[in-house]
Amino acid sequence: MTIKRTDSSNKDFQNLVKLLDADLAIRNGEDHGFYDQFNKIDMIKNCIVIYVDEIPAACGAFKKFDEETVEIKRMYTNPDFRKKGLATAIVKELEIWAKEFNYTKAVLESSHEQNEALSVYEKSGYTRIPNYGQYIGIDKSVCYEKVL
Repeated sequence: MTIKRTDSSNKDFQNLVKLLDADLAIRNGEDHGFYDQFNKIDMIKNCIVIYVDEIPAACGAFKKFDEETVEIKRMYTNPDFRKKGLATAIVKELEIWAKEFNYTKAVLESSHEQNEALSVYEKSGYTRIPNYGQYIGIDKSVCYEKVL
């Protein structure tokens, strides 16, 4: 396993995000348009791609949420590589990278339909919080935070 820090111009990151978006379109159904507007990847400076035997297998990113907080975004593991700890490795690496910029907290949003993602976040020490920002009042959304 190789972890590469990059940005959203990375083609492997972009291709993994295309797979993520296709998966989310199915999971989110008619609500996909609402969520999709918050998930554009242009200009994300902090992205990670994990390679397994030089194959891009998983990705994740963070962006500034406020002066002390990052928002974890675009987490995805190719189904061929799931249940191997890659998502947990991405979360840990994103947290390390955020701390290098002196951020002290991370937040994220997921949905009730993504049980495997919720499990990763909870075992990584994230705690459920009230929905924030654009997710306030959205029943499908589940929000989390962690002090870094």
